[in-house]
Amino acid sequence: MSRRVLVTAFEPFGGDTVNPTIAALEALRSTVDGGELPGVGLTGRVLPVEFERAQQQISELITETDPHAVICLGLAGGRTRVTPERLAVNLMDARIPDNAGTQPTDEPVVPDGPAAYFSTLPVKAMVDALTEAQVPAEVSMTAGTYVCNTVLYRVLHSLACTSTHTGAIPAGFIHVPHPDVMDQETINRAVQVCVRTVTDQLS
Repeated sequence: MSRRVLVTAFEPFGGDTVNPTIAALEALRSTVDGGELPGVGLTGRVLPVEFERAQQQISELITETDPHAVICLGLAGGRTRVTPERLAVNLMDARIPDNAGTQPTDEPVVPDGPAAYFSTLPVKAMVDALTEAQVPAEVSMTAGTYVCNTVLYRVLHSLACTSTHTGAIPAGFIHVPHPDVMDQETINRAVQVCVRTVTDQLS
């Protein structure tokens, strides 16, 4: 049975001209197309770094693809390790405007939604696999309060509110360092290790 995996990247933001998650997604697609992840059906999308549109698009993608797993990728400038996120909080508090010029302050992602959701990805298993592959990694307890966290919260909330899933499928977010800190090849390999870890558990 094909395991449908939805993986998202983000466009550049904050003055950067590149976002390494896009190249990582393209490399992952080549890996899947090359048969190196047998039985995996990949849907990959690049999301806008916009609070409203990113939420809308990820919700639509979940509905359209009915995935067995959702893995969202984002850039965390200033971090030196690949960091699977453990928690999404119901808060939008932007240090800088998003790419549409929106800059929410102390606003909920979902009014009256739970204060937080735990990722359902195997975050510790992913860190163990990354460490074994000699990729610097650690579990992160915060995805911040920018668009990355908003997308993570929206994914988990959407799945929790969908009766066919009830939040049971592996879903979550992985931050990667800037390519000035970790080379793109290592970032690509890290993403593939994480996806393989998730899909191995699915099988």
